[in-house]
Amino acid sequence: MTAATPGPLADLRVIDVATVVAGPGCARYLADFGADVIKVERPGGDTVRDLGWKDPRDDTSVWWKIVSRNKRTIELDLKDPADLAVMRALCDTADVLVENFRPGTLERLGLGPDLLHATNPRLVITRVTGFGQTGPYRDRTAFATQAEALSGFAAINGEPDGAPLLPPIALTDEVTAVVAAFATMVAVHSGVGQVVDVNLMESMLQLMGPLVPLYGMFGRTQERLGAGIPYTVPRNTYRCADGHWVAVSSSAETVAQRVLELIGLGGDERFVGFDARVEHRGLIDERLGAWVGARTRDEVLAEFERVNAAVAPVYDMADIFADPHYRERGAVATVDGVPMPEVVARLSATPGQLRWAGRSLDADGPAIRGELDRNDPGS
Repeated sequence: MTAATPGPLADLRVIDVATVVAGPGCARYLADFGADVIKVERPGGDTVRDLGWKDPRDDTSVWWKIVSRNKRTIELDLKDPADLAVMRALCDTADVLVENFRPGTLERLGLGPDLLHATNPRLVITRVTGFGQTGPYRDRTAFATQAEALSGFAAINGEPDGAPLLPPIALTDEVTAVVAAFATMVAVHSGVGQVVDVNLMESMLQLMGPLVPLYGMFGRTQERLGAGIPYTVPRNTYRCADGHWVAVSSSAETVAQRVLELIGLGGDERFVGFDARVEHRGLIDERLGAWVGARTRDEVLAEFERVNAAVAPVYDMADIFADPHYRERGAVATVDGVPMPEVVARLSATPGQLRWAGRSLDADGPAIRGELDRNDPGS
């Protein structure tokens, strides 16, 4: 292990028995800020060890290296009475348990909240599922795709006449991980042992924001607009003369007017105010697309910067690795030979820290069992 300064959550012990991304992601955020996170893996190892691209040094998924960073690992068979007893002992020493079994599974294993709270009343049990602990969908098999479809997210993604599109990243899992970490810390701060019910579908529903009252109050739904959004014009991606793409947004009236002035539409009363520009979306988009298409990316960026308007080149990961701002910020860190996103937020006095990447199966099992034996009054 890498020596590290204790983080602000160093007094917090978290047992992570979740799998895939959302639940383990919640525990990872806590680990990044110093919590002692013990990752409990099933016999043979977590399925994420085999998910996606592999580190050729050990044939383990880079997903695992990220989502299990800063965690200690122990292998337990929760159907084995001896290992289940170890799990119960770990929960008795913990502040937080993170799990993402189907509703009812924790209870069937003999780890239900009533039993765990009987011996550890302060325990926060964060339960991450597809649809929540209640409701008619609670027992359905659920992955991010279902949440993206059912939350309204997929319906608004894609071209106007095209198919609804799913995000090409684990968006729902990552969002839910942040929600679960936030909710977990609220519960810990409360000082009351309790159950935190977090689910994929409702985490994505939070991202819908004003689309909820749009329908609830007016009976309207947002249409698909490609890279556009209904209430901001211009806002889209545009191809430059050299084949590169840029993204333009004008969420403020003053910025929109500077963009219109730049492309030769300034002073036209038809485009004053958000509603007026929305009404003339096609005309403005066509003019801006032609203006961008007649210039190289560098020329477009320079002109937008000159008039203090919002624009950005559309980056792929190669661009991110080469970008000076990302480099100066240290937004990508290398841990145990694996480049990965740095700790998500910068705290000036009590920062988080990347200590190690996801470790080998049962790497800390003997040490963790030894700690339990030393803390057992009967040993």
